[in-house]
Amino acid sequence: MTLRFGILTVSDRSARGTRPDLSGPALTDFVHARGWLVSIVAVVPDERDQISSTLTAWCARLDVDVILTSGGTGFAPRDVTPEATRAIIERDAPGLAESIRVQSLKVTPHAMLSRAVTGIRGRTLIINLPGSPQGAVESLGFVADVLEHAIQLLSEDKNAEAAHGQAQASKHVDM
Repeated sequence: MTLRFGILTVSDRSARGTRPDLSGPALTDFVHARGWLVSIVAVVPDERDQISSTLTAWCARLDVDVILTSGGTGFAPRDVTPEATRAIIERDAPGLAESIRVQSLKVTPHAMLSRAVTGIRGRTLIINLPGSPQGAVESLGFVADVLEHAIQLLSEDKNAEAAHGQAQASKHVDM
């Protein structure tokens, strides 16, 4: 299955052009390495309304299955990506954010400062990631293996149920 991504970097400095966006290109490279596509990329400042309106517009597109946001998930006063995301999602998908935090804690204790959220709007999955290129790519790597199945379920793909049986069969073989 070829997933289609939107990659939204949230950064005041990158939006102003005073710092290059490094996390967007790093995520793009990761997505392409998996054989997936990037449909749209943008950089917006840490402004709740701009983040929410961009996410809403991208969720309405027919060529975006997953939106990755990078940045704005920490404790700084201008870090509002989780609030902007919560404002537009229709359903939470907390297991993904929880998995990212648990796995990230094995890398750095700063992972417990992440306020990142994951959720669904329509048939689009939104995943908040850290702003650093390394943190963003590592975090995406922690959940990448379940994304195709997640999108199968969201799109009501008739093959989605077959993947459940395969996962159970491989689990029993590994025991």
